[in-house]
Amino acid sequence: MSEEPESRADQTRQRILAAALDLFQDHGYHGTSMRRIAGRAGVALGSIYNHFPAKDDIFLEVLQANHPYHEVFQSLRAAGDEPFEAFIRRAANSMLAALERRPYFINLMLIEIVEFKSTHMPMLFQQAFPELITLVQKFADRQPELKPIPLPVIFRAFIGLFFSYYVSGAILVAELPFDFSENALDHFVDIFLHGVMSES
Repeated sequence: MSEEPESRADQTRQRILAAALDLFQDHGYHGTSMRRIAGRAGVALGSIYNHFPAKDDIFLEVLQANHPYHEVFQSLRAAGDEPFEAFIRRAANSMLAALERRPYFINLMLIEIVEFKSTHMPMLFQQAFPELITLVQKFADRQPELKPIPLPVIFRAFIGLFFSYYVSGAILVAELPFDFSENALDHFVDIFLHGVMSES
């Protein structure tokens, strides 16, 4: 008897989150009102406050629920004792695949950075930290193969190179010749691993 109301409440909550995701993408955080979310979700305005105390709580849950790190880390944990280069290529492709399944995530991150000044990032970092340590350990296990660069810097450079690939692709690829996008991720990984200078 008690399960049905809980199920309805969960469905309502999911409708609110789906409506908010659409509206945040279209109008940003500040351009989206609780009333507009209620209208898109098909619920009464007062009903939203039974599920979320404030719009900020909705945004945070949308951001957490759509963050690709869960999926990426799961894929990378499955990596065995493959060579470091193969591991990096797997990591890059896993990250790209996760983002391609969530093309709206970059919009959410831009809202977080621009409209929130990254105020939620420490909380997201704390949630991801246990998984992040596992990933950094993968780098540490290969340390004899790496240049004497601090591991956090190597890890940060990898994340930065990947996001520069993704964001520059979203901005530029439609305007560039096909040759500029063909095998681009492989070339970005090559740059990360070997640089751009010829060895000769």
